[in-house]
Amino acid sequence: MRQINFSLIFIFGLSTVFFTLENTTSTTVHLLPGIQYSLPLAALLLIAGGLGAAAAWFFAAWSGMLNNVEQFSRASEFDAQKVRIHELETDLNRYRATVETQLGLLPSAGMDNTSSAETQT
Repeated sequence: MRQINFSLIFIFGLSTVFFTLENTTSTTVHLLPGIQYSLPLAALLLIAGGLGAAAAWFFAAWSGMLNNVEQFSRASEFDAQKVRIHELETDLNRYRATVETQLGLLPSAGMDNTSSAETQT
């Protein structure tokens, strides 16, 4: 894979050099009314490519920063959900203990069945 990447970079660089050597004619660029520059076509294309690469890098950095902010908010929501789940588990255990205590105070259903069967005989 490294050989393929190196080959692509080498071919792109070599084609850029050949393009630069072949396109040395001067081209005028009008930026604003009254502001114009004359540079070789290859230089203008390299400048435009550099500006495009810088804009792409800035966009990638901005997107990465937004993703980090979103992941941070998700992490805080996840932590809040974990705390809420822990609270609910604690409440559930407390309710179970209360119900078991109350069931222990009630007369047993099994004892009622045996005592009624003995009285019938």
